[in-house]
Amino acid sequence: MVDLFLDRVLVKNNRDQSELDTEHEITVRLQNRILMLFFASAACDRCQEFAPKLGDFFTRLTDEFYVDRSAQLVLLYISLDKSEGYQNDFLKALPKKCLFLAYEDPYRRQLQDMFVVKELPTVVVLRPDCSVLIPNAVDEILCLGPGCYRNWQEAAELIDRNFMITEDVQGKSMRSFTDPLRRLKYKVEDEKKRNKKRCSDAGGDDAEADGKGVGSPW
Repeated sequence: MVDLFLDRVLVKNNRDQSELDTEHEITVRLQNRILMLFFASAACDRCQEFAPKLGDFFTRLTDEFYVDRSAQLVLLYISLDKSEGYQNDFLKALPKKCLFLAYEDPYRRQLQDMFVVKELPTVVVLRPDCSVLIPNAVDEILCLGPGCYRNWQEAAELIDRNFMITEDVQGKSMRSFTDPLRRLKYKVEDEKKRNKKRCSDAGGDDAEADGKGVGSPW
């Protein structure tokens, strides 16, 4: 996650539009977080309709008014607007905790190509290791609301599992009964199983090779 933006300048969506432009600042803000890359444009009607819903989704997961602890979640707006003025107008619909890339930064278009964004709006959800968790989470956000964050959190295997929506009385459980389904849905395979599989395959190949090398004396 951090590697994607270490040499970039991220801007806060606050009144001063203060910048995160050092390796330390960017690392602190992005490390061990799930990142939502929000690709949109002010000229897109669907984007205009979705933006406040995404803003509410993000606020309910990160504002202390709604949660005991802020979710390990970062929202980064990737503007595909026709002008900086359009971008600034669109940012007004997004939370103050949102980050964005400056309009003059060509990295916006590079990210669009990198994640093969072909429709707007698109919310690419990334694990902390920069791998794609969901290519476009717009429908999931609209259908499940803040509840889908727990799916992402478990699938991404974040270190901190103490997140709890205030009214959720079951939030103390380390893993839910539906965790295996989430892992299947997001194609998350346990690293130990992969290593075990590799060892098993290697052992089988060695045994087969040994068998071929030994001939019967009779």
